[in-house]
Amino acid sequence: MDIGYTEAQLRAAAVDAVRAPSLHNTQPWRLRLRDGGIEVLADPTRRLPATDPSGWGVRIACGAALFNLRMALAVAAIPARVRLRPDPAEPDLLARLVPDTPRRPSLAEQSLYAAIPRRFSNRLPFWPDRVPADVRWRLGEAARAEQCWLELLIGVSAVAAFGEIARSAHRVLERDPAYRAESERWLRREPAPDGVPASAGGPQGEPQDVLPTRGFGGRDRAAGRDFEPEPLVGVLGSFGNTAVDQVIAGQALQRLLLVATDAGLSVSMLSQPIEVPTAREQLRLSLGRFGTPQMVLRIGYGQPGRPTPRRDVNEVLDLPAVPA
Repeated sequence: MDIGYTEAQLRAAAVDAVRAPSLHNTQPWRLRLRDGGIEVLADPTRRLPATDPSGWGVRIACGAALFNLRMALAVAAIPARVRLRPDPAEPDLLARLVPDTPRRPSLAEQSLYAAIPRRFSNRLPFWPDRVPADVRWRLGEAARAEQCWLELLIGVSAVAAFGEIARSAHRVLERDPAYRAESERWLRREPAPDGVPASAGGPQGEPQDVLPTRGFGGRDRAAGRDFEPEPLVGVLGSFGNTAVDQVIAGQALQRLLLVATDAGLSVSMLSQPIEVPTAREQLRLSLGRFGTPQMVLRIGYGQPGRPTPRRDVNEVLDLPAVPA
């Protein structure tokens, strides 16, 4: 296929790309059509200076959007070959997709694509139902398929040990006035195309909680009541921590989230122990894994989540200029 992707194909795939998750729902990506290729770029104007000073969260989000693009193009029978960070002179250019040999989509690609509009972060408490072993295996396979790893923390002692690290990181972050102000700026109490709606927030945290939470305007709950007695926690990691590794981890995150959605699971993300460098290293050492933790996931069964808003696709597209 030599003619390259068209504007119509980019627009159709972009509708799915922008459904990817991002820190505080900042949606920090741009999609560009250039020389027949679709390019994914970080939008530095949407980086969170206090929460994400290194740009790690932007690259994770863009990697997740890239995975959605891959699935959308595959299901349209116009799959892509992907090159990450194709131009060192343009550091915000994270990926370039060019047409590969046309083929029918696989059943796995169709299932993953169908899960894109049904994937929501769920900040509410999950039910006590355990995630079956075969589903846990599928989650691990999703990470491995994208050259990453997933460590599932199962049992009271493992989750409690992680909880100590996560709560400590949460306290460090909450002591920073700039961090608190940034979270408040992205909380939406009125309809908006980005940020976290207060209606999508979870219950406010309590001192006895095993895991820290960002309530995002959610309601208080009865004092002394557990949020969840024994959540399933997953740590997603990559084998390096370069910008390319973080884009790869973003793709693995999205594949994992879509597999979880297809299996009827709910997921929310806990990034506090990733955002604090000392906590991230402590987490890595506690796992005994080679590589770098890139995201922590709370996984379980719960009532359906709700979608967070997205900007109009036209706001994220960069298209070739039309000749006068």
